[in-house]
Amino acid sequence: MKPGRVKLLVAMIIGMGLVLPAQAQFWARDPAALPTPTAFVTNLELGDLEQAKAWLDAGLAPDFMGSRIGSGLMIGAWEGNIDMMRLFISRGADINRMNGNSETAIILAAWRGHLEAVKWLVERGARINAPARQWSPLHYAVFAGHRPVVDYLMEQGADINALSTNGSSVLMMAIYEGREDMARLLIEKGAERSFRNDWGDGALEWAMRYNQLGIARMITNPEEFNLAVNQPKETWGEPTRSLRMSKELEELMEMREKLVERGESTAAIDKRISIERVRVMRSEIDQPVTPQRAATMEITASRKAPKDQSAKIIYDGKGKTVEPRAPAKAAPPKGGAKKD
Repeated sequence: MKPGRVKLLVAMIIGMGLVLPAQAQFWARDPAALPTPTAFVTNLELGDLEQAKAWLDAGLAPDFMGSRIGSGLMIGAWEGNIDMMRLFISRGADINRMNGNSETAIILAAWRGHLEAVKWLVERGARINAPARQWSPLHYAVFAGHRPVVDYLMEQGADINALSTNGSSVLMMAIYEGREDMARLLIEKGAERSFRNDWGDGALEWAMRYNQLGIARMITNPEEFNLAVNQPKETWGEPTRSLRMSKELEELMEMREKLVERGESTAAIDKRISIERVRVMRSEIDQPVTPQRAATMEITASRKAPKDQSAKIIYDGKGKTVEPRAPAKAAPPKGGAKKD
């Protein structure tokens, strides 16, 4: 890394540690004054219950939205702060209200892996299942890899076949992040493997595109898997840069490395990294236009008639049948075949 960039990152890290508490102290001088969206989020992320009570007593709407994350209830869920959630619920906050990303408090708690907060919300009427074609708590918990939350949501009746805004399944979220344990769990629970989203992608396309061969084996039979791995890699399309990284995420990761080197806490920046990773994922999956990719593949195979295997690549609604590749024959030894 260039020296100038290192200095800039260190300055940003120091700034993160000094500016936020100073802002919180400034806003706390007049507890009766209603907050700006930024002041609201900053104080509540710091867990300032007294300031939250003062604002509510002064007439702040219980569903007032901050500059990020959302309402006080949502920030409490994001932080796993049950006392904060209890305060805003007692003042009339809507437990199922959505923020600008269609995320509810229970989705935010599931995303961060706050099991007790998830349970608290469910016990008070939070919806486990989202409306049709909306992101669900289970989508987020699987994406983030929080097994205890995933288990609890499924025990409470979470729809393992819920589809996102563009039709991507919960199983596809496990594939996106390469979470083989989550994929196995969902498959064992009966998750549908044949869903295709609005791009025409399904679980197999994602598993092959993102080189998750272990998951590809799980969601296919041996014949289908062999057909898939024998296709040219470009058949499945190339994963875009945004899948794993964005410029902001790169900067956050570099800042985190510097904090580790300095022996300082990474808790605050880990939250920002978590937010950015989901933002990157959703910006890719939610986009309305069809991404640049090679094709969608339909595979047919039968254990009873292995010679009848075929693979069909779909280009803009037109099918092209591709015969499975024959295994390569071993080359004869140098000097010709050995005679008896």
